[in-house]
Amino acid sequence: MAHQLAIGSSFLPTRWPTTSTPLRKHCKRRWRPVVITAIEICRADDLEVGRLVGTFGYMNVTSYAPPQKGNFSTSEPVGLDQREFERRMSFQEFGEGGVQVRVYTGRFIRGPRSGTRVLLKAYPGRNAGSVEADAMAANELATHAVLQEASKEFCPHIALLLGGFQTLTGEQWLVFQDRGQLTAADYAKAAGLATTDRRAVGNWEFLDYLDYSRPIQRRRIFIIKMLRGIFGGLSYMHSNGRLHQSLGPSSVLINTLSESDVYSLLPQLRDMAFSVDISDEEIFRGHRSGLAWRQQILDGRSDDVSIGSATAALADGLWRRARSAGALTPLERKAFGIADDIYAAGLLMAYIIFVSLCKSGSVDGPSLQRLFESTFQLDLQAAREYCLADDNWIEAIKFLDLGDGAGWEVLQAMLNPDYRQRPIAEAVLNHRFMTGAVLF
Repeated sequence: MAHQLAIGSSFLPTRWPTTSTPLRKHCKRRWRPVVITAIEICRADDLEVGRLVGTFGYMNVTSYAPPQKGNFSTSEPVGLDQREFERRMSFQEFGEGGVQVRVYTGRFIRGPRSGTRVLLKAYPGRNAGSVEADAMAANELATHAVLQEASKEFCPHIALLLGGFQTLTGEQWLVFQDRGQLTAADYAKAAGLATTDRRAVGNWEFLDYLDYSRPIQRRRIFIIKMLRGIFGGLSYMHSNGRLHQSLGPSSVLINTLSESDVYSLLPQLRDMAFSVDISDEEIFRGHRSGLAWRQQILDGRSDDVSIGSATAALADGLWRRARSAGALTPLERKAFGIADDIYAAGLLMAYIIFVSLCKSGSVDGPSLQRLFESTFQLDLQAAREYCLADDNWIEAIKFLDLGDGAGWEVLQAMLNPDYRQRPIAEAVLNHRFMTGAVLF
């Protein structure tokens, strides 16, 4: 059953499906067909490794206490699993993991895919004490396998896994199709500098020199299309029984920074190492098998618990927060997990909009999240009044104000303190702000 979403002291006139609503009724496939090939076990000498793109680490949320008016010590949590922000920020405490993964460019040099460009993701080998790394690699592989086998019309907004192999030192390598090496973080940084200098990102048009509203309009269109790709990928994952659980600016790949190339922009979700299986089969099985373990957590004896698999342990923090939020039954846990991803996606949306459209250096992800959660306790209308006083943020405010505040409306819905009232990803996609109807 659909619910009205509380926005400040009023209610949205439109009835959206929320995270307590069954997914299948609302999630319709709209993807153009993408050819899916089997995930193969490769050999190391099938590939040529190119340059190092970067080295990435992971951080896990171990606790989260949401803001409440007049009480900053409450322990009732809201769904959140951001791993890319500071070690300690606002009401969150982070446990820093020891897994560092490396990403390289490369290409196949033999076999039927010879010449295909790829991105290679390397997890540490056994010599580095990589029980957790092995679990993360296995979980990422399993997640992509499930998503790529779920439909003949695979969502183009999920990175495509082609194969994998293991080296003699025990390193686990995953091989992805290379559709772009840039990230949403790269774009936001470039766009912030362009906003500061009153110019476009990428190629200029002649009239841009005379009318600054032209590059700003293209920036808005670019951001909307990127967000639609993010929520399209997230909707596909949720409708096929998987949570992302690592959403952040660096977990979104894009193929161009140029705003004039918006029609060819392809955002893709990656970093599925912490993905959680919320299929009906798994969520009910986990509920039956995990009762004793969860009771020991409540008794403060979680260190003595032997969890059946290291992969299942990757979701410990999520289910701990779910129980603290009152999500006890299998369906409540599933709804909490979906709402957790939606909350993280809301923070990601705020990051992309503010960092891209504000003066460079005037805002960043941690300070923005702290502003929303700590200072204004998830009251985004109050946050808006504060933001209006800063001239460096005016373009971001104007963008969110379009359509009588449509951007604030959808953002507030995703950051609702009550996880039960957050919309599902498909509903976010259908919101008038996300369709681009407010732009013209």
